[in-house]
Amino acid sequence: MKDRSAIGRRNRAKGAELEREVAAALFDLTGIAFRRNLRQCQESGWGDLVTDDPAWPFSIECKRRSAGTGCADDWRTQAAASARKAGQLPVVVYRFDRRPIRCALPLGAIRAAFGDGGAAPPEEWVECSLDGLAYLARARAGRSGTGPDHSNAR
Repeated sequence: MKDRSAIGRRNRAKGAELEREVAAALFDLTGIAFRRNLRQCQESGWGDLVTDDPAWPFSIECKRRSAGTGCADDWRTQAAASARKAGQLPVVVYRFDRRPIRCALPLGAIRAAFGDGGAAPPEEWVECSLDGLAYLARARAGRSGTGPDHSNAR
C-alpha cells in the first residue's frame, strides 16, 4: 500500500509544476508576469496564479490529473468561489497526462470580453486553449497589441 503522505506530496508537486508551466506560457502569450499564489496554501478560496496587472480579468485555478474527460464540476465550483473572492472572472486551466492544456470558463466571461452586456446561464461553460484565454484577456483589456498575434488561433 502506498503512503498517503507521499501520494499527497507527489500530487502537490504535479500541481505546482502545472502552475509554473501555465505562468510561463501566459507570459509568452501576453507579456504579463504571473506567479504562484502562496496565499492559497495558507487560506483556501484563492486562485492558484496571480499577477500585478490590474487589467487581467481572470482568477486562475489550475488542475492536473492523470486522466479524465473535460473540466470537472467541482473544479468549476472552486474556480467560481475563488473568482468571487478576488472580484474576477473564473477560469480553470487543466491538463491530463499526455494531453494539451485546456481552459474552461463561463460563457458569460466571453460575452463580457467582447462588451456584450447580456447575461448567460451561470452553468454554461466553454473550453478553449491557453491561446484562446490570452486572446480573451487581451480583448477584455482592450490590448490587441500585447503578446504575439493569435488572431487566427483555434
